[in-house]
Amino acid sequence: MSDAATLARIEKVHEQNYAVYGARKTWRSLCRQGEPVARCTVERLMRLHGIHGLMKARNPRTTLPARPAHPDDLVERNFTADAPDRLWVADITYVRTCSGWVYAAFVMDMYSRRIVGWQVSTSLHTTLALDALEMGIWSRQRAGHDLTGLIHHSDRGVQYRAVRYTERLEEEELVASVGSKGDSYDNAAAEAFNSTFKTELIRNPKLLSRRGPWKSIDDLEIAVAEWVDWYNTSRLHGSLGDIPPIEYETKHYAARQPPQLVGATP
Repeated sequence: MSDAATLARIEKVHEQNYAVYGARKTWRSLCRQGEPVARCTVERLMRLHGIHGLMKARNPRTTLPARPAHPDDLVERNFTADAPDRLWVADITYVRTCSGWVYAAFVMDMYSRRIVGWQVSTSLHTTLALDALEMGIWSRQRAGHDLTGLIHHSDRGVQYRAVRYTERLEEEELVASVGSKGDSYDNAAAEAFNSTFKTELIRNPKLLSRRGPWKSIDDLEIAVAEWVDWYNTSRLHGSLGDIPPIEYETKHYAARQPPQLVGATP
């Protein structure tokens, strides 16, 4: 394959994936599509033509510390799970729009990195976080999942320690876990996701050049819905072996199915 033809495929993959992929994920994506190309070729052509991925930036915290009397930290910075719906992490981040600040709440399953719930609002009230939680509960239960005993981890923000929120966790028999006060590392997985969200969608120069600045919550809500769908169904995650979250979960459930007996006599 000529360099010109390979470059055209690289540019297509880059464009289809929010222009966030570096050389490794671009190469992985091409391989998944059945495009035979050497990784060094992809690296060379991307470098030569100024095609590159996006770098994350650190984000400040948006949740305010609640009053004392909290559950324990059941995670202790070990953000791993051996199956879906064992550990969810939740957090809130912010976006500046032309109409004012908009806040986004996310709930992520740590087994697959799948975003199970999200919500945007112009207010930091408990309803923002609660709506994201409700989406996660609804989507998982609709798929027939049992959430009993699931650990829900967050920071000590007032949104997550509000009575309505903690009562909702108790109703579904989810176990609350919170990090220590003022330590972002205790909710590092959610913080890292927020950084990815801001880098790949909110501050993405490719999108901003095409769409212009974020105008309002309506403008942002549509964009977040599209990005979350791409993130769950198409984005390659290095921690998952360079496959998307939903595909990773599908493989998990397929491996649990009993083997089919071929040619067995009834």
